Amino acid sequence: MWESDKDDLWEESPETQDDPRSRKGAERFVTSDLTEDDLEAERSLRPQTLDEYIGQSRLKQKMRVAIAAAKERHEPLDHLLFYGPPGLGKTTLAGVIANEMGAQMKTTSGPAIGREGDLAAILTNLNEGDILFVDEIHRLPHQVEEKLYPAMEDFKYDIVIGKGPAARAMRLDVPRFTLIGATTRSGLLTTPLRDRCNPERLDYYTADELSQIVRRSARILNVTIDDQAAAEISSRSRGTPRLANRLLKRVRDYAQVRHGGDITREVALEAMDFFEVDPAGLDWMDNRILETLVVTFQGKPVGLSTLASAVGEDESTLEEVYEPYLLQLGFINRTPKGRIATARAYDHLGVPLGDAT
Repeated sequence: MWESDKDDLWEESPETQDDPRSRKGAERFVTSDLTEDDLEAERSLRPQTLDEYIGQSRLKQKMRVAIAAAKERHEPLDHLLFYGPPGLGKTTLAGVIANEMGAQMKTTSGPAIGREGDLAAILTNLNEGDILFVDEIHRLPHQVEEKLYPAMEDFKYDIVIGKGPAARAMRLDVPRFTLIGATTRSGLLTTPLRDRCNPERLDYYTADELSQIVRRSARILNVTIDDQAAAEISSRSRGTPRLANRLLKRVRDYAQVRHGGDITREVALEAMDFFEVDPAGLDWMDNRILETLVVTFQGKPVGLSTLASAVGEDESTLEEVYEPYLLQLGFINRTPKGRIATARAYDHLGVPLGDAT
């Protein structure tokens, strides 16, 4: 398809000099999952107010009304539940809401609250009006989740002290707080938890919204970028701000080393080719999957285990990481007989339909 010239930018280790594409577990630039490299960047690039927050206009309008009403009544905001694919700004929006409410946000995650005592420690350390943000809230243990309900409704927490006949129950007062939960797996949420929150879905961003995000991030990073370059980066970002910011950082590094720092459309195109991210936002593994379906198996249905073996990837990784975006673009279909490439995949690879040999 297209090859990249990777000399001079960094020194490759001996095990990657033969064929970096064959390396299982190689870094993916186009994943929307949070990586270590994203943490510091996201903190500095995150908007602080609703006016700075780009995209999700429908949800922002709802939040403006809810925040204004809560502040006028001098009450905490109602409990919220944000769901949607990773990288769309659920954590960022929770922080923006905390800032707009003038409240402190305490952050934790579902897997981190393993016992009832952990939840009790978190709740009793909240202050009046605080926001408790729980990421991946669908992973809360069942017994912990049940203890959370009275705290959400009545701002009370029931604990049992002692064991056996000497055990006694106590009800602790919990400061009035707002719970904001976030999840990428809304189908795993329990009905009682969903009913106690206002669920809101975050949608993928448009190319124009992502271009605005790229230009804003470039200003914060002190990077000079023109509108066409921002459009090129946003068009390959899979509708995800996290990925747009990550690609911007990669292009910035490339421009600094190869072109003196300024990012033009030509520099952006050259960098995207270098990092093997094509105009559809697909990386080398995505294209390898399509080539395997179209060329290797000549367009015939392929089972998941067979496809995973052919591309050298784990079945669960193939199904959960790579396939969703290919399905979203309409490049592959899942059939009872196996995975097949669509006409769009043939067109993307430049292979005439029916002539994949």
